[in-house]
Amino acid sequence: MEIFEITKSFPKEEVYSLASQIRRSSRSVCSNLGEGYRKRRYEAHFISKISDADMENSETQVWLTDKYLGDCYEENADSGG
Repeated sequence: MEIFEITKSFPKEEVYSLASQIRRSSRSVCSNLGEGYRKRRYEAHFISKISDADMENSETQVWLTDKYLGDCYEENADSGG
């Protein structure tokens, strides 16, 4: 649930694009893990869902990293650093 608290602080222009995408991809991680666990008897399906969860996790990390690195870059540019 921390992801929802983090995205609340995003600027208004990001609410429907960046925040929404981060929230969807973070929810997808849990969904894919749950579905993979339920299908664990079917090795190929299990591996596929775990792989999907890993991909969504990576996507969430990229969105968050881009957001925070972009903010840090702008702050440094504004301060002359």
